[in-house]
Amino acid sequence: MTLTDILPLVRQLRTLDKLRLIRIIAEQLDTDENISPLEPGKIYDMPTSYHTYGVAEILMNKLEVTDTDNKTF
Repeated sequence: MTLTDILPLVRQLRTLDKLRLIRIIAEQLDTDENISPLEPGKIYDMPTSYHTYGVAEILMNKLEVTDTDNKTF
């Protein structure tokens, strides 16, 4: 059975049954292997704005220039 075959049937479901179907599929995906490229227990670096001193000032200056350019008198 393909997704094209199933979609018309899913669309006919009541809202509560659609939510149950979502939960069932999500639980199945959670137990499937290799669903996520992330490895359990591994530490990943995430870029943040911490320790990027001066960036806020640069952003504010850019916003002020853009705001000034867009004003009509």
